[in-house]
Amino acid sequence: MKIPRALTIAGSDSGGGAGLQADLKTFTALGVYGMSAVTSITVQNTVGVFGVVDVPPEVVYNQIKVVVEDIGVDAVKTGMLSHAGIIEAVARAVRDFKLENLVVDPVMRAKSGDPLLKSSDEVALKGLLIPLATVVTPNIPEACALVGKDIKTLEDMERACKEIYSMGPSAVLLKGGHMEGDILVDVFYDGTSFEYLSYKRVPTKNTHGTGCTLASAIAGYLAKGFDLKEAVRKAREYVQGAIEHSLSLGKGHGPLNHMWQFYPEIQTP
Repeated sequence: MKIPRALTIAGSDSGGGAGLQADLKTFTALGVYGMSAVTSITVQNTVGVFGVVDVPPEVVYNQIKVVVEDIGVDAVKTGMLSHAGIIEAVARAVRDFKLENLVVDPVMRAKSGDPLLKSSDEVALKGLLIPLATVVTPNIPEACALVGKDIKTLEDMERACKEIYSMGPSAVLLKGGHMEGDILVDVFYDGTSFEYLSYKRVPTKNTHGTGCTLASAIAGYLAKGFDLKEAVRKAREYVQGAIEHSLSLGKGHGPLNHMWQFYPEIQTP
């Protein structure tokens, strides 16, 4: 049996809750072999981001190159790409190596609110990487930044999906976690129709890494051969369970429990 292979191109989270650490945990939980290309090293915990050191763009490109040429890649997830030079390197690698099943999580801020992408570099994200994506997975603030408009209603979410879709991806998944209410809705749009994924809000502050985990779960299921809509549905279910079993670690936003399916009895102090 051939094991599915997924590559995360993302920043490192020293606290282990988000970034490529969350991605690799997710791949493992889903039975996918995970690989990584590090884009930035963050000095980070559950409270905030205290420093960022970027990896040179050519080093990012070469990490992708050697993994693809040796091991092979069935799906790719991108996370923190902190400036235009790194975005350009990643987009070049996607084109050069004809990488498929590309999930782009347009990471702009950490859960703490700390910026992870300069606003001046959003143009590169929109113009170079998003057009290559199989699916783009912004949250509400990220979608607002991408389209330059406020998003307050379901209708606003639908309009934003259409605008982001016009940038060139094959599909858009706009996450509704920042909306109000006990029932939240993610909106999926593939250029033909909308699909709405409803779920209950979990009363917890331990949601650090939710976006990273969802995007990497989608990539994991794509690597396993699921079609995009089913990959999105299954990833959403996985993340819901990880939030419901989240871990009260640290003084700020604690992490999800990526291994909840295997260790549901785990408790944290």
